[in-house]
Amino acid sequence: MRTRRYLTTDVMTHTLAVSLVLFLVVFSGRFIKYLAEAAIGDLAADILLPVMLYKLPAFFELILPLGFYIGVLLSFGRLYADSEMVILRASGTSQRQLFQRIAPAVILVTATVALISLYLGPYGALKANALLAQPRAAEGMHVLTEGRFKKQQGGDYVTYVERIADDGRMSTVFIAERLRSDEGITLLATLAESGAMEVDQQSGRRYLTLANGKRYEMAPGRAELTQAQFKGYRSLIPEVEGGLRSQARVETLPTGVLLLSDDPEHRAILAWRVSLPLIVPVMALFAIPLSRTDSRRGRYARLGPALLVFLAYFVVLSQARSAAEEAGSMTLFFCTHLAFWLVGSVLLLKEELPLFLRRVRETT
Repeated sequence: MRTRRYLTTDVMTHTLAVSLVLFLVVFSGRFIKYLAEAAIGDLAADILLPVMLYKLPAFFELILPLGFYIGVLLSFGRLYADSEMVILRASGTSQRQLFQRIAPAVILVTATVALISLYLGPYGALKANALLAQPRAAEGMHVLTEGRFKKQQGGDYVTYVERIADDGRMSTVFIAERLRSDEGITLLATLAESGAMEVDQQSGRRYLTLANGKRYEMAPGRAELTQAQFKGYRSLIPEVEGGLRSQARVETLPTGVLLLSDDPEHRAILAWRVSLPLIVPVMALFAIPLSRTDSRRGRYARLGPALLVFLAYFVVLSQARSAAEEAGSMTLFFCTHLAFWLVGSVLLLKEELPLFLRRVRETT
């Protein structure tokens, strides 16, 4: 009992420390990126912090499994380096029994990741998108900024608005676009008396609705100029790649909705959410044998190869998700978990397998 408490406490201490460091690295990188969006006017500064807080659970979906995996490696590696594990192994404690001793920590982390991936993550993303969809929040996040020329897509999309009212209505809106195709370059210029921002409820994409204006189309090297006058015009606003609003709307769907859906994309996302907590026990099977070292090599000797195993697991699961979105088959997800579980089990039980096989031969 004391050994179980000691090992569980040590593993959880290392897990929390590693997860905190990983969280700070990921969160600071994302925050700086989104802060840059706010600095150039693509994101309202007053909603940046609330949106980031809503998205906090999603950061831990992969941080906790990786943090627990590294925590077990560092904890057991320290026990080997300090010769504490020698005493445990000399007393007859096998690798399987070590796994049983840290089973409470495995169950706790698995349940936490399941709660985040299945419920808290989608709920937070849904609340964040709802905040971004509000008129005043959307006003600060579109590509138009009052009294300033703004450009996106490498200068192929330039906008200008003279004034933005408190209700989000815009006056004197100018848009210049450069379209590239195999036939050449086409230049488009649109000038309207007024405009407004609209958010499509189904897709979540933002549109700029213009009223009472003119649209010009021309091509370099050609004498033709096309002019069109309109009373109403609707244009899709390009999103910042990798920005806060770039998340697919389907990612915010509750898990209950995904369970009742037959859509291949929905089934792939559901399988991905279920796969995240399964990573924890499977990687724990690898962590115990891969943490084996001695005082001469140090506690970090196996950290590199162990991280490659986790990376391979994650990459294969990502490919399984892509395949499921296209074909709607969950077979690759099932095969991936089964294959890594079998390999991890063999590594964990490799010391007991010869004895087991000897007993089988004796009985037969």
